[in-house]
Amino acid sequence: MEGDGTPVSPFNFTHAMRRVCGDMVCRLSELGHIDLDQVAISVTQARSTVSHGLYASLTPMRFAAGRRQTIIHGRPFRVAPLLDSQGREILYVLTFCLPRFLNASLEEKLSTTLHELWHIGPQFDGDLRRHGGRCYAHGRSRREYDRQMDRLAQRWLALDPPAHLYGFLQWSFDELAAEYGAVVGSRVRAPKLIPMAAA
Repeated sequence: MEGDGTPVSPFNFTHAMRRVCGDMVCRLSELGHIDLDQVAISVTQARSTVSHGLYASLTPMRFAAGRRQTIIHGRPFRVAPLLDSQGREILYVLTFCLPRFLNASLEEKLSTTLHELWHIGPQFDGDLRRHGGRCYAHGRSRREYDRQMDRLAQRWLALDPPAHLYGFLQWSFDELAAEYGAVVGSRVRAPKLIPMAAA
């Protein structure tokens, strides 16, 4: 309850993050290929309260080059399709680990978000952006990849996005929960691999 007795609504984290991601996609030309209508934004509970560990992840809903099936140990598999409430196919699931993500610094939160959005392949076909070499996800140097995301985050801020859009990211999980009574968000189950009949 607020001081005047008005009920406080829980803070919807996934709605707020969708607005942040939408602004990043609009302002940064490198992300212009992304259609957020086909990206689900989800939350999961971090398994521990320590600060180190996974902050966020991006799950592609298709395989290399956008293929709908792949071969694993000689057997064909496909991913169970994921549709939104309007029947559109979801191509990626962007998941944030709470409370860990919200307990990072503002700079870490922005870089982490861009880190995951950058993984979305330039063809927007459900596959990841693939770099040359053995480490196709981050390229030769994970450290340089992270530095690139830090620079991209600073460039987004320099483009003057509305402060109210990302202001909540300056708060910790406990601070948001204290202010709004609770922090809520949508949860999307991890996609399942489905075995297919051999041809």
